[in-house]
Amino acid sequence: MTPEPNAPKAVATNPSLVVLGFRHQIVYHLHFWALVAVSPLVLVQWNQGHYLLSVILSLFCLNAVLVIACLRWWKIYFLNGWPFVLLAILSSTYSTHINGHAGLYWAYPAAAAVFFLLPLRPATVCNVLFVTTMSAISFRRFPEADFWRITFSLGLTCVFSMVFAWLVGRLKKELVQIATTDPLTGCLNRSQLADILNNQIQMRERYERVSSVVLLDLDHFKNINDRWGHVTGDRVLREATKRVQARLRESDQMFRIGGEEFMLVLPETRQRDAEQLTQQLLVNIATAPFEDDIRMTASAGVTEVKKGDTWSAWLNRADQALYLAKNRGRNCLVSGQDSDPGRKAAAPGLS
Repeated sequence: MTPEPNAPKAVATNPSLVVLGFRHQIVYHLHFWALVAVSPLVLVQWNQGHYLLSVILSLFCLNAVLVIACLRWWKIYFLNGWPFVLLAILSSTYSTHINGHAGLYWAYPAAAAVFFLLPLRPATVCNVLFVTTMSAISFRRFPEADFWRITFSLGLTCVFSMVFAWLVGRLKKELVQIATTDPLTGCLNRSQLADILNNQIQMRERYERVSSVVLLDLDHFKNINDRWGHVTGDRVLREATKRVQARLRESDQMFRIGGEEFMLVLPETRQRDAEQLTQQLLVNIATAPFEDDIRMTASAGVTEVKKGDTWSAWLNRADQALYLAKNRGRNCLVSGQDSDPGRKAAAPGLS
């Protein structure tokens, strides 16, 4: 069994980070087994008098060791795979030039590995150049029949690897989207909540860039499900989401964190601005009826991040403000400052 860096289970539950963890596992094993396969060839080529090729292979092995060490101890992908790609292509082409068919055999795994290490577009460009170079060498080095076999077989290897990498990339995006969004409303779900709030807290601590959180809850939503049914309730949730998202900026993020409860993360937004936006949202929800002439209101808790906050403390302050808004008769917002113990409560903002 080969040694491995920390498995994805040690990473956060954020699906994007889990995918990144698996990608690092692939990169780790690819470099490990390439090191095992190539390192004996350093001495073989040196003993055959191919000193330049031996040096290139030594650099390849050194890069593999650095990548393995960086992934295992620092979780860093050293130079994002470029040394592996460049050295693998260089050693394959040069070995084919001086060793003939013995060097050619290494071109196929090198071409496939490129698509595991680089993004699709640069990987495709690298392999087009690689196949072109190998074709030129084959044309000069081998009979014409071998030239055509090598060109088409290596080209097909690249095409098959490219299609596989493209499909895996699409699958990864779709799986991340499924894992991070609410299927009913299209909002983000709780999987990334802690990471996004922690990022905003770091911006506050390092750069004094204040962000605010809004907890928004639709009032008496259970009555809609009981009276008109869950299908109508789902349509109301989707329509409420659209009304809120229409007033948000591109940088703002909307989560569905409960049945009828939503959270808005407003980067670089102070308490007063967040309260103004929230009042507009509450009016927007309450003014126009939903389908079947359903009238709906919402309650909200608003709070900005403070120095020294953890994400749970920040969210809890917003939750306490929302609780106060519910107790004050709903259809209003309450500031997170009003929910602080010992602080005199302000009047509700909306009726």
